[in-house]
Amino acid sequence: MAGLYFEEFRIGQRFEHDIRRTVTETDNVLFSALTHNPAAIHLDHEYAKTSPYGKPLVNSVFTLGFMVGVSVGETTLGTTIANLGWDKVRFPNPVFIGDTLHAETTVLEKRDSKSRPEAGIVIFEHKGFNQRDELIGTCERSALMFRRERG
Repeated sequence: MAGLYFEEFRIGQRFEHDIRRTVTETDNVLFSALTHNPAAIHLDHEYAKTSPYGKPLVNSVFTLGFMVGVSVGETTLGTTIANLGWDKVRFPNPVFIGDTLHAETTVLEKRDSKSRPEAGIVIFEHKGFNQRDELIGTCERSALMFRRERG
């Protein structure tokens, strides 16, 4: 498995994810369409010219998905039972078409599962950055993780 088991995570462990992505207009339009988000600030260049940013903003759910998605290969691929939730989601700086994003993940907490002896809960902090290393998003994600020893 590419992902780590519950026992393999350490509090404070940090992952700098190698995957980077330059956001395209197609990414933004397709993601907004797939999630049924018709907000003009994402899709209408003329409307966006009248906004404080003067151009369309990339859909923030895309940003959240990127921050979490690029972490999967190194953290939870094949070793997670379920994503339990996202907390403290913030977007301190906007993402625009043409920005190149990268992310990092830190293990904040881990604890035994009270209901599943074969599992534990890991809380990750994900942070996303643009090409200027400006923070563009943060979130805490709780994941139910398999133990290597399940018996």
